[in-house]
Parts: sequence; structure tokens; C-alpha cells
Amino acid sequence: MSSPVTLLQLEYFVASVEHGSFSAAAVALHVAQPSLSEQIRRLEGRLGVVLFVRTNRRLVLTEAGQLLLPQARAALVAAEDVVDVVRPVRSLSGGAVSFGTFSSAHHFLLVDLVSRFRDRYPAVRVRMLGRNSVEVVEAVRDGRLEAGLVALPVDRQGLDVTPPVWTAEVVYASADAARVIGPVSIERLATLPLILPEARWGDVDPTRRQLSDRARDAGVVLEPTIEVELPAAAVALAARGVADTVVARSLLAAMQMGDRLRWAPLDPPMFETFVFVTRSAGRLSPATQEMIRIAADLLRRAAA
Repeated sequence: MSSPVTLLQLEYFVASVEHGSFSAAAVALHVAQPSLSEQIRRLEGRLGVVLFVRTNRRLVLTEAGQLLLPQARAALVAAEDVVDVVRPVRSLSGGAVSFGTFSSAHHFLLVDLVSRFRDRYPAVRVRMLGRNSVEVVEAVRDGRLEAGLVALPVDRQGLDVTPPVWTAEVVYASADAARVIGPVSIERLATLPLILPEARWGDVDPTRRQLSDRARDAGVVLEPTIEVELPAAAVALAARGVADTVVARSLLAAMQMGDRLRWAPLDPPMFETFVFVTRSAGRLSPATQEMIRIAADLLRRAAA
């Protein structure tokens, strides 16, 4: 199978015509003359015609060369138009970014993340999806999102997963100070009235999965009294004394529940570990790369 005509060959051909010689064209394009001459020979070989009559003074186009010249120029203009179409995306002067976060990120990360990104790149449209980590992973895997910030563990099939970028301690929270005197084991947790979030996902949710694994290993059943969808709803109900909850300590701080809820660590301590996920075969847009960089910087500051 013969090799295709390339834009490089057409560029060298047009430059040779405009500058009158291979040597002058090579100087103008900052390439070695033998390389340029070789590409012209390959172009002639692919087309099966001679494009130039070589004279001692100047290159002269053959009839085939004259026919090719306007088409070659048009092809180079069209190629430049393709570059112009995507230039706003590459330069972050346009385009859009689609990014997913875990469901409670809007309490302490999302506003700063979007604000900082828009301050730097006001022409880029932003689409943020705040969902359970399992749902964000699925959206990244099937291409609805370019990337996401999620809690482990998740199904890694078809994904690239970064090293951990943030950890958050998961604690037991109650409006009854007598219940948070010391660390709370999974055996004791199984006896307490609990409100657990992520009702739709249940034990598929990464944090509830950790709790379920602990309960199974201890031979107890962890059955919530109340299930709600949002972690913030679980915290608000616990603050009213409806029942207790298990939640990230960072969310308690963000919701400023210190005067209404007391907390105790789990025994042994338990943590949510967060990572960025992208599709394994995907190539991230510049906007998404920058969104990840800003998010990682904000998380480092939060951890510090």
C-alpha cells in the first residue's frame, strides 16, 4: 500500500514554488535541504508525476505541478482552519469543561474551585456534576464527564486513578454528648439509632461499603433507622436529635455544627480517601487538566 500524501509534503511543495528553489525553501522553513528534497521526491512518487523541472537558476513547475499548486494551497488553508476551530479550547479562551465531584463537595470545595477557575478562564463554560462517587465514576467511564474527584473504593475498570489527593476522617456524630465520650466500635455502632446518607446507593457507596465490611468482619448487622440521600440532610437531622449519624468530620466543620453536634472517632479510625479519575484511553482537554490542577491545589491547602 502506497504512503499517503501528507500536509508536510504539500507545505514543502508550496514553499519551494514560492521561494524558487529547494535551498531557499529549506532556509525559510528552518529545515535541512536534504529532508525537504526527500519529501518532494516522496510526493512525486506518490502522485506518479514530476512536479518540477530543475534548472540551474530556478525551479519551474511542470503541467502536473501547476495543477497541484492551487489544490495544495487550499489544503494548507483548510488545515489551518481546523487548527483555528480548536484554538479556543487549547488556549482556554473558549470551550467547556465537564467535571464531577462527590456529593458533599459543594459544602467546602465546589464554590472555591469554580470561582478560581472562572477568575482565570472567564470564557470557558463550566459544567459541574455533584453526585455519589459511584455515579461520577460511571459518568467518566462512559464519557459524559472528562474527569471526577471521588472517594475510594471504586471500580477502576477502564479508568486511570491518581494517587490519593485528600483524606477525610469519618466520625460518629450525635446531639447527645453522653454518646461520644470515647471511640465508637462497629459493634457499638450496630446498637445505636443511625441516620445514614446515600440511600439510593446503599452499601455500594464507598463510605457505607467500608462500614458494611467492618460489620461483616465483626459478625454484626448495621441497619440504619433512617436513610436519606444527602450527607448534609443526615447531619441536619442528627443535629435535631432525631438519631445519630456517621459522616466526614470535614462536613461537620463546613456546616458549623460544633454547638449542636458532638463527635467521636470510630474504633479503629476510618477515613474517606479521594482521588481523581479519568478514562484510561481518554486525552484530557486543557480546561479539564487545569480544573484538576486547581482542585488539587485547593485540597492541599485544606489538608494543610
